[in-house]
Amino acid sequence: MAKINRRAFVLANAIGLTAPPRRSFGRAPAVLRQSVKPIVISSANGHRFRNGGTQTCVELAFRRIVDGDDLLDALIAGVNIVELDPEDASVGYGGRPNADGVVQLDACCMEGSTHRAGGVAALEGVRTPSKVAQAVMLHTDHHLLVGSGAQNFARQLGFNIEADLNTDRSRRLWLEWKRRTDPNHYLDPNRTVAQSQVDSELLAETLSDTDEAYGTINCNGIDLQGQLAGVTTTSGLAWKIPSRVGDSPILGAGLYVDSQAGAVGSTGRGEANLYNLTSFLIVEYLRQGMSPQDAGLAGLRRIQENTREPRLQNSRGLPNFGVTFYVLNAAGECAGVSMYGGSNRTYALCTENGPELLPLEPLLDGTPND
Repeated sequence: MAKINRRAFVLANAIGLTAPPRRSFGRAPAVLRQSVKPIVISSANGHRFRNGGTQTCVELAFRRIVDGDDLLDALIAGVNIVELDPEDASVGYGGRPNADGVVQLDACCMEGSTHRAGGVAALEGVRTPSKVAQAVMLHTDHHLLVGSGAQNFARQLGFNIEADLNTDRSRRLWLEWKRRTDPNHYLDPNRTVAQSQVDSELLAETLSDTDEAYGTINCNGIDLQGQLAGVTTTSGLAWKIPSRVGDSPILGAGLYVDSQAGAVGSTGRGEANLYNLTSFLIVEYLRQGMSPQDAGLAGLRRIQENTREPRLQNSRGLPNFGVTFYVLNAAGECAGVSMYGGSNRTYALCTENGPELLPLEPLLDGTPND
């Protein structure tokens, strides 16, 4: 069969003709699913930040998929917008510093057809940890590199290493956190009385979205060939203990993808997700035939049932934290689900009809603090 260009390939799929699947070095060919249309789903910050450009994460990723670009490349290009935007306090440049004031980043990516994946954790000095995670997948026999070793790997592959990924905003908020948690040593020159405030008060005052306290973007997609992929990238829990690693770079927790079943990623309390490997669990529910919404809610229910420590429960005996999952199945159906709802609790979606923010489906009524 004669070769066709990308635009002709898209047109051929639209009218039901067949074309040979794209092949990449080291990647298994995907099975063509003619009825599946491209979709990109992400956390809400995937359709909130543009880094000074004209497109958000989901818009750019979707356009590149339709143009015939590699699926994972397209998704990573999308999250790069958020990683690089200093106005987003959840990932990459200007992300939440740890307790020592250092921005340490985690990321993971995965292909659904080959099950190849790469991850980095506690990486310092690189604004786009998702790209380093992809490099681990492409250039090593490993899945996860951490700390200084991950940074050395990035340097060896030509990534720019910066001394400090803080912005004025992230550094200012870290200093305010220090003043409130250690008022005897970090004095506020604008106050005559030292204050001792809990983290939640500062977060409520300074963050537009409580998800920024956990600091993550997940983005999953399906392409014209029916192949699935996903990427999750994060600065982790605000003011965490240095070298803390959450769920985002861990396969089965912050991300899991199988082109025969689905793609699932998470934001929220990473430890709760890690204890249950919930993204993998939800993919298995999809494999059993459950809808994306039902599978996602079932995963949240597992977290709820396994949250038994009193310190993690509210006055109703329910989880006092939030977790959200972004679920996409092999048929191109999707859902966003969360432990609790709220008027501003949304997820991002981009299809042939354009990008939009949609309400998350909650498992529980009320709020984590009820």
